[in-house]
Amino acid sequence: MLEAALTAIQNLFTCPCTLGIIPTPLVMLVAGVLMGLVLGALPGLGGLVGLAILLPFTFNMDPYSAFAIMIGVTAVVSTSDTIPAVLFGVPGTAASQATILDGYPMAKNGEAGRAFGAAYTASLLGGLTGAVILGVSIPILRPAVAFFGSPEFFMLGLLGISMVAVLAGRKPIKGLVAGMLGLLIGMVGSDDSTGIIRFTFGHIYLIDRVSLVPVALGIFAIPEVADLIIKGTTIADVPKGAMKGVGTGIRDAFRNWFLVVRTGALGVWIGAIPGLGASVVDWFAYGHAIQTEKGASQTFTKGDVRGVIAPESANNAREGGSLIPTVAFGVPGSSSMALLLGGFIIQGVQPGPNMLEENLDLTYTLVWSLALANVFATGFSLILTNQLAKLTQVRITLIAPIIIAVVFLAAFQTTRDLGDLLVLMTFAILGWNMKRFGWPRPPLILGLVLSAILEKRLSISVDRYGWEWL
Repeated sequence: MLEAALTAIQNLFTCPCTLGIIPTPLVMLVAGVLMGLVLGALPGLGGLVGLAILLPFTFNMDPYSAFAIMIGVTAVVSTSDTIPAVLFGVPGTAASQATILDGYPMAKNGEAGRAFGAAYTASLLGGLTGAVILGVSIPILRPAVAFFGSPEFFMLGLLGISMVAVLAGRKPIKGLVAGMLGLLIGMVGSDDSTGIIRFTFGHIYLIDRVSLVPVALGIFAIPEVADLIIKGTTIADVPKGAMKGVGTGIRDAFRNWFLVVRTGALGVWIGAIPGLGASVVDWFAYGHAIQTEKGASQTFTKGDVRGVIAPESANNAREGGSLIPTVAFGVPGSSSMALLLGGFIIQGVQPGPNMLEENLDLTYTLVWSLALANVFATGFSLILTNQLAKLTQVRITLIAPIIIAVVFLAAFQTTRDLGDLLVLMTFAILGWNMKRFGWPRPPLILGLVLSAILEKRLSISVDRYGWEWL
């Protein structure tokens, strides 16, 4: 176990090298962190968009570089999404909703810098907590996974879809329908068990199943960009002196270290439950802080720094937790982990027992990448907050053409077939209408990712046990 952990860190710091001197996996990690910080600072975009765009570009990367850049993006979006939450009262992503309750009042009270210092430090400590718990859980999971057969993996997959569907909003039936639609789309093409061709309507392109990349780009990226284009303005104005009082906020986070640890552990626990994820983790942490912190009921929502620390610690720790079911059982802990699971498939890596046995060094590479990403993100955020905040002043019509061009290029890179672009546009229309009419989109992606896995596990379970496995 220790040997695998040491080998993993060597994988990040040894060649192949960029420019002959800098290890490529480390370069990819830093690039992913910077990309994640930019996406988090722009409301309406986020880690899902970044991962969807990155996915096809990982085809020609080695596994360590591919997973480093993907972990870099997904691990730090919850750090920079604090910027619009504090400065403008607009959540950068779903994970920063609760941060607004005290962060925005702090900014209006002239304490934006203090809120940033506290948030970044809490994010760092929370992210490290998630990485540590992930690393410690691996020795426990290795023997536990051996007791899971096809029936257990099938039921875990159903749990992941049903949890994210039920918690998708006030109308859980919409989430369930979206998840089932994803499963149905995943059944298009050749049946792995029988070789029967299904639902292709005579199109050769569909025989190899619908590709995840153009679907994800269509469902998430294009609708978000289109929504921003329709608004047609800059996102917000940036108040002056955004960084004043950062040191005070950093000290606040360390003074409330026990709150950071508690909410970080809570974030890991919530992240490890498939389907919960970013939409609720900050509210759980915020509610826990109100219930347990002295005088919180009188001061929270009025600019209490503890109301910033609690959700920011939890939402960064969540990524470590969501990696646990993704790596150990092949069940995505969140919608971003569903795309990471797609990265595993692209690299030919099978999550589950193989990740904890044959690819243990790769598993620990994810742990080290997660820890280092949070360290880099905190440093960059403290240095670049003013610059990242100014991104929101750029008129969306200036950057939208670049984003759309990258999206089309990324989709076409999947198989370099015209069908990729047709799938992209089809699901862009579907994604836009789902967003417009309040239908949750993550269950659809989870259903698509898990479809082949669920079908295979169900087939094996029935062939091996009949219906007794139920």
